Amino acid sequence: MTFNDDEQLVTPPNSGPQPTPIIQGRAQLVSINKSTVPLEETKLRVLLEITGGDYSSDRPGLDLVAVLDVSGSMNDDGKLAKVKTAMLFVIKKLSPIDRLSIVTFSKEAKRLCPLRQITENSQKDLENLVNELKADGATNISAGLQTGLKVINDRHITGGRSVGIMLMSDGEQNAGGDAAQVPVGNVPVHTFGFGISHEPTVLKAIADNSIEGTFSEVQNIDNLSIAFSQCLAGLLTRVVEDLKLILTPYEDESTIEQVIAGNYPQSKDDATGSVTVTFGGLYAKEVRKVIVDLLLPAVSKERGSDVLEIGFSYSFRGRFFEAPPATITVRRTGASTYEQERPEVRNEETRLQTASMIKEAKVMADDNKLDDARDKVVEAQNSLEDADDASNPLIEMLKSELQQLLKLMKSEEIYKKHGRPFVFSSETCHYRQRFASRGDIEGLRLFATPRMDTYLEQAKSFDEDPSKPPPSVDEDEKKEMAANPLAPIAGALIFYINSAIQSLQAIENIIKRGL
Repeated sequence: MTFNDDEQLVTPPNSGPQPTPIIQGRAQLVSINKSTVPLEETKLRVLLEITGGDYSSDRPGLDLVAVLDVSGSMNDDGKLAKVKTAMLFVIKKLSPIDRLSIVTFSKEAKRLCPLRQITENSQKDLENLVNELKADGATNISAGLQTGLKVINDRHITGGRSVGIMLMSDGEQNAGGDAAQVPVGNVPVHTFGFGISHEPTVLKAIADNSIEGTFSEVQNIDNLSIAFSQCLAGLLTRVVEDLKLILTPYEDESTIEQVIAGNYPQSKDDATGSVTVTFGGLYAKEVRKVIVDLLLPAVSKERGSDVLEIGFSYSFRGRFFEAPPATITVRRTGASTYEQERPEVRNEETRLQTASMIKEAKVMADDNKLDDARDKVVEAQNSLEDADDASNPLIEMLKSELQQLLKLMKSEEIYKKHGRPFVFSSETCHYRQRFASRGDIEGLRLFATPRMDTYLEQAKSFDEDPSKPPPSVDEDEKKEMAANPLAPIAGALIFYINSAIQSLQAIENIIKRGL
């Protein structure tokens, strides 16, 4: 059976003209590093930040597949009712440029509907499907995932559209094959462990198999609408696709020793020494930070030195864009004192160290060395107390994360039931540099975007009174536009200004090297 019956997209009457997509400046790149380094052989650490633009009204339409566990255990503790409320929130947030398909799974998987364009009529149909959900049978996560992927891969309307799968399960897979072994290709798959009996290992593996997927643990079943809302906020604000960062050292001036970019794929050209990092999509105001460690050879005299060329590319609604390359230039000097590492670099080092120590603590706890795991978490806490800027919001967020984790390591039973899912979600958050729900969702906002903050409040209100629909995504965009009228052109303006600055800097560097 093929699922190529996705609905045609019909432009609603009185919808008005669609905004013309602006390709340039949808992501901005900033580099942070020391400007002077010694004459002798030395290492240079460069921090790169790629930030998604803050304008998403010209976003591509979203083809979303919700893959929902309706096994027998979903009848317990009112979980099925929570899923229905969370899905109603999703349905009400989507707009006419979006399409939604719903897949359920228990012993087998079933596609309840094809990808349907969101209209007033289809919203009612989709809501009826959700309200009629019933739970029974085993848990075949693999069948649900494969069916969801088939809905995406069999579409006949694909051009210029973004895609995503949201997969939720409350238990262990006990039917079908191993979902962790299902290849997902380039489809972002975001998984949600629901309740206290889910098995996080498989759900995290599914997310890890996807280039930009996340795993969220939602052990508090009252938080499912919020967790869904955070994922949806990202999917509805994708500003670029296929983002790639290209790093090239300068011959005889530098060598790339390592690139730290979480668990995003890297490839190296042995001939040039260049490294390419592939990120996939980027949400509005979302940031990817990359650390590049360079080895600079000794030089005999003071001079300027080009040490790294940085380029990036992306696509948007089927159109490819490649930014002009930027160059990192430093001054080689024989001065007796040298610059300290920049605060932004030290903050990112602190975050990476904390993430690494959380991972070490997990390994210890999984090996039944819970005392050692707790000691490692305390060590991480002490390291944060010694941080240069202990009042930095990032440091405060990391402290909160460690405090929550320590509480979840009080005993073996608490750790296995609550701590492991928390750590899995923490890992996916840090190494994807993308928000993932866990623990105190309202308090732990690491990597959350402005739209996610907005949707958190909307989801809370909807949970309190589902009869009051949340604002549509179109209304969200209008409100953001009113607050920042220059948003549609800001990215392009920044791009052209930065291009002019780079040209002037290149001229300045040529003059300096000639002196």
